[in-house]
Amino acid sequence: MSADTRACGYSTDSPYVELAVEVFSMLADATRVRIVMALRDAGELPVNRLADIVDKSPAGVSQHLAKLRLARIVATRQEGQKVFYRLENEHASRLVADAIFQAEHSLGGVPRHHQADQAVAE
Repeated sequence: MSADTRACGYSTDSPYVELAVEVFSMLADATRVRIVMALRDAGELPVNRLADIVDKSPAGVSQHLAKLRLARIVATRQEGQKVFYRLENEHASRLVADAIFQAEHSLGGVPRHHQADQAVAE
């Protein structure tokens, strides 16, 4: 086993496999996926603004954010009485993007994310 493989945990015998499944489980909710997408686009948002974007109640969004925070997918910053949420790192955003791209493949034809590649090649 190479040092590089061990360092990042990307192998079939990785101790991180179960944790990766928990990450997928945490993102297996449409509201949480929309929250990740909103934070990817905006960078940092308070609960009320996120609730507007994902079209859910602030209380419901708060519950989702609490779970995402426990999973270390989002982080917070407090400014006075307002709490702002942001993605902890770029990985959840990439997972969501890849899941959306995979979903596009399920529709058949050339997915939108490949059409840009074809336009550049032409």
